[in-house]
Amino acid sequence: MRFSTARATLRLIRRLGRVAKRVMAPAPNRPRAAKPSPRPAPAKPTAFPLRPGAITEVTAFGSNPGALTMRLYTPRRVPLEGAPLVVVLHGCGQDAAGFAQDSGWVDWAERSGVPLVLPGQRIANHRHGCFNWYRTADVTRGQGEAMSIRQMVRLASLRFGSDRKRVFIVGLSAGGAMAAAMLAAYPAVFAGGAVVAGMPVGAARTSPMALLRMSRADPLGTRLGLVAAARAAAPTRQGNTWPRISIWQPEGDQVVDPANAELLATQWGGLHGCDPAPIEDSHPTPGVRRRSWGKPGRPAVELWTLADLGHGFPIAAGAGRVAPWVLRAPVGAVPRIAAFWGLPDGVSAG
Repeated sequence: MRFSTARATLRLIRRLGRVAKRVMAPAPNRPRAAKPSPRPAPAKPTAFPLRPGAITEVTAFGSNPGALTMRLYTPRRVPLEGAPLVVVLHGCGQDAAGFAQDSGWVDWAERSGVPLVLPGQRIANHRHGCFNWYRTADVTRGQGEAMSIRQMVRLASLRFGSDRKRVFIVGLSAGGAMAAAMLAAYPAVFAGGAVVAGMPVGAARTSPMALLRMSRADPLGTRLGLVAAARAAAPTRQGNTWPRISIWQPEGDQVVDPANAELLATQWGGLHGCDPAPIEDSHPTPGVRRRSWGKPGRPAVELWTLADLGHGFPIAAGAGRVAPWVLRAPVGAVPRIAAFWGLPDGVSAG
């Protein structure tokens, strides 16, 4: 009995051994899959050349989720490290380079030694070439066109060695509405902004609503509601520091209801905790009114309104050049916006 049991145990051990050999044996030789070629290291910010006195395109500036184009203007006198940086956003039916030149921003940059970032919209994104200032996917922090513009700012700041505390953004019409959206989504990135014939942050979320609010400002917009809409763009915002803003609105505008500028001033005055009544209300020249809110000498918000002027960016005589949606006006916006931001050249250009 013992003998037969021992033989059965031996057979079991041998069988287990054969199974173990099959399981543990190395796999037959197979051609190894080729390793994926390593990704090329991202270009260093100093890798692309600068062309002083010219507008140049930069094709690699990040993941570019908004599929925008990026151009830079470098003054002939290459900016010193620590210089400011200005982002200029065009309106519908305009191109980035043309608007920067027509509006006078290129001339100002040349005189002041300040580089410009010129984001551009593609027709594939919007048939009229407008920035999608009302689409949640394009104005939310870290997404779409907003993220593309943020990536441009990051690259340009590194390339020029810009002062991170003196980065500004300005835009006209849809570009103005996008500038306001960028100030709300990235309040720590921008020291200030300017909105010309634009819209309050959060005024619309769909194309039909955008058209409605452009033609007729929200009659039910309240200070609390406007402030909440802006704060929603940066829900993780810590502290109470918001960018300063210069607002410009032609009163003869047939594209954007001028009441939107009043709502925008109310929105940003509320963000800054300003008293609803302006600290200054003046008429620098006939047909031009300027109001400001905040501290005397350094207001947080200013609003310029220009009587009888149509939809467009105001330029003074001898500055910029008249073009579609770039209009001759009693005062020019560029030097006064720069002065409001505390940048060089002040109001000397008209």
